[in-house]
Amino acid sequence: MAVNLREKEAAEILTVDGAQVFIGQAGVKKPDHNDLTLIVLNKANSVGAVFTQNRFCAAPVHIAKQHLTNENGIRALVINTGNANAGTGAQGREDALAVCEAVAAQVGCDIEQVLPFSTGVILEPLPAQKIIRALPGVKAAHWSDAARAIMTTDTVPKAASREAKIGQNHTVRATGIAKGAGMIHPNMATMLGFIVTDAKVSQPVLQMITQEIADLSFNSITVDGDTSTNDSFVVVATGKSGQNEIDNIADPRYEQLKAMLGSLALELAQAIVRDGEGATKFITIQVENAESRAEARQVAYAIAHSPLVKTAFFASDPNLGRILAAIGYSGVPHLDTDKVRLYLGDVLVAEHGGRAASYTEAAGQAVMAPAEITVRVDLQRGSHGATVYTCDLSKEYVAINADYRS
Repeated sequence: MAVNLREKEAAEILTVDGAQVFIGQAGVKKPDHNDLTLIVLNKANSVGAVFTQNRFCAAPVHIAKQHLTNENGIRALVINTGNANAGTGAQGREDALAVCEAVAAQVGCDIEQVLPFSTGVILEPLPAQKIIRALPGVKAAHWSDAARAIMTTDTVPKAASREAKIGQNHTVRATGIAKGAGMIHPNMATMLGFIVTDAKVSQPVLQMITQEIADLSFNSITVDGDTSTNDSFVVVATGKSGQNEIDNIADPRYEQLKAMLGSLALELAQAIVRDGEGATKFITIQVENAESRAEARQVAYAIAHSPLVKTAFFASDPNLGRILAAIGYSGVPHLDTDKVRLYLGDVLVAEHGGRAASYTEAAGQAVMAPAEITVRVDLQRGSHGATVYTCDLSKEYVAINADYRS
């Protein structure tokens, strides 16, 4: 069961001018199931994107990267579930291109103006013909329907919207959807995230926004430490809000728009963790006063990836030596452990290299019991920090992944 995560009502999810959503049934993995999503975009738009750094990245990732460089812009995104089209070699790329070709013919654009995305089982051929046959039958849908259609092992559709005044005279809106529950440890520069806004933004500026908000959201989550072959995060600006274009970072609207889209991206990213496979706890790990942000993330991820730490959280067991051990093996050079302070919530757990004199087992147990827990580490060696979001590791996680292909 997802941790403090509910499915949004359709009325809570805003439509965005310049983007049309369609869903259909291709029967990629099972029949009578919406597993195909098509997003058609207006001509005057800009697109920013970041992708997985996994060297075995999926065929659609290869194709999407290539198509993003075309000069005529992007007109459509096509997403299938049930098959990742990863580990499929040259044939996988041909299959992805065949799907793009069919979408281009249907939309009335060039093949290079279509971005493909896939999620599901790795190392199996993509049933491209099933997708191609299903495309003419896709039906207009709401964003909330698309959020459900891109799910795999997710238990809750992930969609959210924002609306804010950007500049003095224009209201801008944005809607995003995401999927992911396992194989989640994005290292972007099986998780998919899509945000569409009606703001008008030049492509270079939108790419900068995309990278910056990804770093603080989708690149700050982990469920199991496995970086998927298919991770992709895309931001589309349709330009339909009526505002003048944001074409440089000195424009005051740049920070306003980045804050709005960043808030939306963080909500979607946290929803993935809350819906982590078998998750019962949502855990925020804050590392403070490091020598660099990279060092802070290094410590945070050491804690977040530790199976011993994650199982202790599942059991609500304040076995706090496991957290200290993770900090110790995180690889921070010349770490003075006598300076490290460890907190569970507001409870000081460890200082001066050992258990804090004020700490009691009862206090630790009280912090570990709730569904949401904050771990705070003060390294006392600099002025930088980072926050990572993760979940516990339960018996259900093992069961879900043992049965994933069945």
